[in-house]
Amino acid sequence: MKRRHLISTFALAASLIGTSAFAQTSLRVFSGGANQRPDLMRKLFDLYQVANPGVKIDIETGGATSELQRQYLSTVLNAKDTAIDIYMIDIVNPAQYFSAGWLEPLNAYVGEPAVAMKPYLPVYASANVVGGKIAAMPAFADAMFMYYRKDLLDKHGVKEPKTWDELSAAAIKIQKAEGDPNLQGLSIQGAPIEGAVCTFLLPYWSQGKDFNDASGKMTLDKAAAVKGLNQWLSMVDAGVIKKNVAEVKTPDTVNEFKAGQVLFAINWGFAWDRFKDDKDSKVQGKVGVMPLPAVAGGKSATCVGGWQWAVSAFSKSKAESAKLVKFMASADASKFLAAEGSLLPTQQGVYTDAEVLKNVPWFKDAANVVIAGRSRPQSERYGEVSDTIRTTTSAILARTKTPAEGVAEIESRLQRVMR
Repeated sequence: MKRRHLISTFALAASLIGTSAFAQTSLRVFSGGANQRPDLMRKLFDLYQVANPGVKIDIETGGATSELQRQYLSTVLNAKDTAIDIYMIDIVNPAQYFSAGWLEPLNAYVGEPAVAMKPYLPVYASANVVGGKIAAMPAFADAMFMYYRKDLLDKHGVKEPKTWDELSAAAIKIQKAEGDPNLQGLSIQGAPIEGAVCTFLLPYWSQGKDFNDASGKMTLDKAAAVKGLNQWLSMVDAGVIKKNVAEVKTPDTVNEFKAGQVLFAINWGFAWDRFKDDKDSKVQGKVGVMPLPAVAGGKSATCVGGWQWAVSAFSKSKAESAKLVKFMASADASKFLAAEGSLLPTQQGVYTDAEVLKNVPWFKDAANVVIAGRSRPQSERYGEVSDTIRTTTSAILARTKTPAEGVAEIESRLQRVMR
């Protein structure tokens, strides 16, 4: 199905005219991997170039996952390489990159935080401001959603589950009734990738627990963490989650759900278009989105993601780079990305924009999930935090460590990191 073009090329280009002088400037932008939609970023860069003839923008892509992109950028920036002017980073990275001296604070170019960050969702404003300095500007939001086979729940008279135990019971009922040995009840990410950090946090948060306080100090409730991990293992034992969950990566969940082999699937916002638009999708028109369940007695919580634009501290064209970043973080750019790629807006008003909802009506349900979502731990040493949580979670799901052993290991390692 062809999308309605929300923002005309001419209107968007016209809004940019006069934003830059005609001096020749070449900018190189690292725009992440395929899930960050560099194809759509390229279209916005082209519009910017039309309105700013003195600016030439080259795009660089790479890294299928957040951690691979982080590894690459860490190598480039640690070497103080001037080749990249602007780069895209995960929501968890601004504090880390700021403390390393890898990015240019943007206050002088976009204004002070109280004004410049006001239009954005609170989670993105707080993540991008470090010590009163704007470290990065929001590119687009993301969150983990619970996708489900609406057709099969309706067929078997099953309501949207509110707790993980209800989801497990619903999955078992439908799996037995369908009699398909390849039908999984729930797909989560258990491989030692960034998604496994959220796999650890989701049942933990849904018990009303915090992983850290406002200062970043760890506040781990070990009993709740063990309970959350045991929740996953009990679902493996019940046949709801497949036994090799410790090998499941983000694309695996997407592809298996798209193939009609999964009832419930936790994945990021980009997956919606894959289910709806991919030619090989067997679930077109059959997918629902609901809040993530909670541990009994708790409250639904989800893992917020999202991507930010940062200007390299080593760029030779910082002022021109900041102008481009300011445009890429604008409401007009956000509306374009929402309409053309279903990329979640970072500004609350865009979710209720009438034209946006004509293109992506599911955003009306997504808004409350994103607004109430929670960020992974903010830490200057997030790489270590992530590595500890995801590798340990994967080991627990692989049953090479017990939940109690794994949680004790997380506490021991991160006490020294998150002080």
